[in-house]
Amino acid sequence: MNRPDTLEKRLRLRDVYALATGAMFSSGFFLLPGLAAAETGPSVILAYLVSGLIVLPTMFSMAELATALPRSGGTYFMIDRSLGPLFGTIGGIGAWLALSLKSAFALIGMGAYLALLVEVNILWVAAGLTLLLGLLNLWGTNETVLLQKILIAALVLIMVFYTVQGLLHIFSLNLSEVIQQQFTPFFHKGSYGFFATVGMVFVSYAGLTKVASIAGEVENPGRNIPLGMMLALGSSVLLYVLGVGIMVAVLDPETLRKDLTPVATAGEIFIPGLWGKMLVVTAAVAAFASTGNAGIMAASRYPMAMARDKLLSPAFSSVGKTGVPHWSVIATVGLMLMFLFGFNVGEVAKLASAFQLLLFGLLNLAVIVMRESQMEEYHPAFSAPLYPWLQIMGMIFSVILIFEMGLLPFLFTLAICFAAAAWFKVYAKKRVNRKGAIFHVHAELGKLKDENLAQEIEDIPRKKDE
Repeated sequence: MNRPDTLEKRLRLRDVYALATGAMFSSGFFLLPGLAAAETGPSVILAYLVSGLIVLPTMFSMAELATALPRSGGTYFMIDRSLGPLFGTIGGIGAWLALSLKSAFALIGMGAYLALLVEVNILWVAAGLTLLLGLLNLWGTNETVLLQKILIAALVLIMVFYTVQGLLHIFSLNLSEVIQQQFTPFFHKGSYGFFATVGMVFVSYAGLTKVASIAGEVENPGRNIPLGMMLALGSSVLLYVLGVGIMVAVLDPETLRKDLTPVATAGEIFIPGLWGKMLVVTAAVAAFASTGNAGIMAASRYPMAMARDKLLSPAFSSVGKTGVPHWSVIATVGLMLMFLFGFNVGEVAKLASAFQLLLFGLLNLAVIVMRESQMEEYHPAFSAPLYPWLQIMGMIFSVILIFEMGLLPFLFTLAICFAAAAWFKVYAKKRVNRKGAIFHVHAELGKLKDENLAQEIEDIPRKKDE
């Protein structure tokens, strides 16, 4: 019999793939390419590829941590157990806020595509879908994941068809003329505009690590988590690069830079008529709904895990008859509705992206701490390659991209850190006595002695006397 706060291991490789892919493939493809092209021109294609490569260190680090510590709460749990409960509180609260914001933003983005077919109130559509997906999450994990797999299957099939049709159209044209007209100059605003765009589109892949928050519910996590993440990232990068390349090749540059629905605009050229438009809108709805669904499921595991560790109210740790943390799901849905009706979700979601980058840096640091702690109990089923250089690169990339995003996102990240640290001091500090693996690192360092330094210090008084 399961403990009341324990979730069953029901998720397989295809479920991990569906959740990771659904968390990545939405606004980054259906809304962002035009805005990104305005910053760097045709090199936006290369920006998506470079961003996908930059996320690799964090993906490998997350895979190692998730297979060593397969517990729900993913990012929070890993940071807490490696760097201690203060950093765990910052990571857990920040990840919950950032993920809830991203999910609300995805559901807002759906309205831009639905408006191509019918007149809708974007805000009320997003709120209604939030409630609907929240009810589905309360129903049970199996039902939530089943919807996710259906949405991702529809999305991938449509996007493969879209990509094939787009490539066939491009190859039917005069390629040298297309390259000359559409891809020149390749870097619209030089290297600065390109690297700023890399930071902008990098957040398209940030959802990849969401899957770690449900690691405690994955069968055979040592295989299914890293393999599912790799397959999801590979297919997403491929679809991003090919899809954005098609948009650049067929759309007028000025049109692309001002377009908030570039996938539909490009599709009208090589899949003309109402049928083509409906196909693109269906893909967009599937993408945004899958992101919202995966977001609610993943975000709700953060308060549950933190409550289990006494950093939040114990109510959040209870698991209902359907096998889901019902109060955590309800709180996540309530938080999303508050964002929808109380804030400009699009603007705030951009700010939250900087905190996601901070989490990426902390996850890479967590791998270094866990390995250097020399804890015998740390046995990851998957080990990140090129240690520690890959993790160091991941931390450097995170810091660079945070500063590339500007002052306001940086200040927003600091505000979340200070607020979470204040909560830890006021509420949680007296309730926990964990220290984290970083104390084992301190212990290991304490065993080392610099004999030359000791001898040098010992010689100082004698030399003064002489």
